[in-house]
Amino acid sequence: MKSIASTLFALLALLLGAVASADSGARTDINPALIYAQAIAVMPDRAVQDHAFTNEWRGRVLDEKFNQQVATYDNAFKLLRQAARQKAPCDWGYDLSQGPELLLPSLAKGKLLSQAARLRLRWHLENGRPDDARDDLLAAFVLARQVSRDGILISALVQVAMENILVSGVAENWFRFGPQTLQEVVDGIDAAPARGTIAQCVPTERMAFKDWMTRKIRGFQAESRDEAEALQKTRALMQSSMSDGEAPEGAAGPTPDAVIKAAGGTTAGVLRHLQELDALYDEAGVLLKLPYGQFLPGVKAFNAKVSNLPNLLARVFFPPFEKCRLKEFACQAKLAILHAALAYRVTGEAGLGQVQDPLFNEPFQFRRFEFEGADRGFELGSKMRYMNDWNASLIFVEKDGPAFYLDGKNAGKPVK
Repeated sequence: MKSIASTLFALLALLLGAVASADSGARTDINPALIYAQAIAVMPDRAVQDHAFTNEWRGRVLDEKFNQQVATYDNAFKLLRQAARQKAPCDWGYDLSQGPELLLPSLAKGKLLSQAARLRLRWHLENGRPDDARDDLLAAFVLARQVSRDGILISALVQVAMENILVSGVAENWFRFGPQTLQEVVDGIDAAPARGTIAQCVPTERMAFKDWMTRKIRGFQAESRDEAEALQKTRALMQSSMSDGEAPEGAAGPTPDAVIKAAGGTTAGVLRHLQELDALYDEAGVLLKLPYGQFLPGVKAFNAKVSNLPNLLARVFFPPFEKCRLKEFACQAKLAILHAALAYRVTGEAGLGQVQDPLFNEPFQFRRFEFEGADRGFELGSKMRYMNDWNASLIFVEKDGPAFYLDGKNAGKPVK
């Protein structure tokens, strides 16, 4: 009996020891998407968070209600940090064969978590928790990279949006960060999973739209009583699935009737036009990998070619690629701007030449920034222009005060 009791006691001691060392033996082989699903499940109801999310807090004291609301995200960010430590690939489990009917519930929640991370940055920093500010930011940044793992175009755009939100969060709290924490933030961003690119989305877009529509129309042909019925179903399919397409600038998008007419008025003709798109997808895949200087003339020629094709389906599926790639370029520039800003923080103006604009292979443009007569920080910018509207730049706040926009077409203007 003593021998059995001793053995049981020894086993119990081993188990307790294993629990005590759980942190050092934490799993890193879990699909991060499973942990992100848990984080989404414990997120507070967005409807009751309006005080924190809809008010402008820059230049204002964080009140107790704000503190209470951002604290309700503690459990979600605990799980985000756990997910960021995983080494297994992130698989969201999406069935891409569903085409545009596929639901992507993680995207809106992921973007909301990046907005929460931006709010929590200042909350942590003002309460003496720089490590928590860093860890929340980097966990959300890893999530931004992971949302694009499915290769879907809208997911890649959400990744860009989340990265912009988080980098802007660093810029608006620039004066609250210590140099060591800033270095750790930049190092953590550099160590995050690779960015999902717009070019990587081309095969998925082909599968989820062109191939999906082809299967649907072939099904209509097989199940319908005659060509008229199959054509009616095809028209209804186009009506619902083409609504998200973008026409060339200044032109109206083709209607389903126009697409069918251009294809000869038959389902067989529509299928033939769908097949013709394969060559354009191949061309787009190459075009979207070009550097900025080569992309601009390349996409201009590509869009002109698409707009002149008798195959009107090309005008539905391909124009969005230009804007998406330009957003990607702007985000790449902004991430490099963050590195340049850190170099300026550490070594002053001498550091500005240490980081090159990846789009032009030259230093970023620099200027001190004044707002309402007071020096409030500095602005770093690329010569890149986004759709002739605004350049890729970011203002870094070195002194608190009235709020202004940090980037975009309203950069430097007061927040209304």
